[in-house]
Amino acid sequence: MGAPFTVEVFVTSSQASPSRPVRVAIVGTGAIARGSHLPALRALAAEQPLEIVAAVDVDAASAASFCAEAGAGRPYSDLGRMLAEERPDLVTIGTPPRFHRDQTIAALRAGAWVWCEKPPCPSLEDFDAIEAAEGPAGGPYAAIVFQHRFGSGSDHVRALLAERAMGRPLVAHCQTTWYRDEAYYSVPWRGRWSTEGGGPAMGHGIHQMDLLLDLLGPWSEIRAMAGRLVHDVETEDVSTALVRFESGAMATVVNSVLSPDEVSRIRIDCERATVELTHLYGHRNADWRVTPAPGVAPGLAAAWQDFGADVPSSHEAQLRGLLADLRAGRRPRSSGADGRTSLELVAALYKAAFTGNTVRAGEIGPGDPYYSALHGNATGWAPEPAEATA
Repeated sequence: MGAPFTVEVFVTSSQASPSRPVRVAIVGTGAIARGSHLPALRALAAEQPLEIVAAVDVDAASAASFCAEAGAGRPYSDLGRMLAEERPDLVTIGTPPRFHRDQTIAALRAGAWVWCEKPPCPSLEDFDAIEAAEGPAGGPYAAIVFQHRFGSGSDHVRALLAERAMGRPLVAHCQTTWYRDEAYYSVPWRGRWSTEGGGPAMGHGIHQMDLLLDLLGPWSEIRAMAGRLVHDVETEDVSTALVRFESGAMATVVNSVLSPDEVSRIRIDCERATVELTHLYGHRNADWRVTPAPGVAPGLAAAWQDFGADVPSSHEAQLRGLLADLRAGRRPRSSGADGRTSLELVAALYKAAFTGNTVRAGEIGPGDPYYSALHGNATGWAPEPAEATA
């Protein structure tokens, strides 16, 4: 296999010295690693010092073929051995969610920063254990892949909302209506609480809910419903929710895997304009629309509608920022409390749906059944006892 790809640029780093590239290891060599992580790493290696040093998978053949495809790195089937021998600066994780906690903690304890695919882990308890394993000021830190936050479109709208340029946000809609057939659920770990962590609220809609939170800020309370309308799974296949934000804004949320006409959408109605994003798995400037209210000056409306140079949302866009944070030794976005907020909203959605009660932010903590498992041991939703101990 060829030598690791690398382009030397002089940088400063809390993890990698200016004289050498950031050393990256990939854990899990399936579709997400090959289709998203590897292309992002290749693109960034063309502009900064970066080196793939290893790939890890329980399937040794998959790890070997990944390294051959990358033209870089040594294949491993044992994470601990890889961490001890390669000492990577950054570990990217693309394994099923049930492995994320242990793999992330192992990497952090070895001194590596972590970039982990969503869902981050199956419970808030797991997430808090990860955060507790992070280093003191300067890292290492563990960030979640929430790539929809990144790119020129979300940056522009986030700034407009933060400045209240369009007035207060009042009403919002967050929609992830996708379609998944029986073949999708034939993969053994899908549709099960212990392995996937949840249904479309956790595994699909969390991206749009994370973006909504990133744009509107903290939420205060949620009411919800969930159902199994089509698929014979442990988790839900559809959920709806009503969310109130600390700002007073109110939002509807729909997460579905039953929708043949697939779409991802966020709409925010402010006092002076409506902002809407319509896409599927990623967005560009053209996917955003700003509609001014009657009476808004044309020049002001034009400024709101000017998104600047087009930077699509992508793994590459998020990873670029993460690498800059690694070199500077500062906490990256979507890590720590910032990364936890979306998982907390998902946990609260399930609790609200399964109990029929309004759930408030900060309510779910140690001792709450929804803290250690998103099904909360709710009757009709928790796994059968035999399956829970299998």
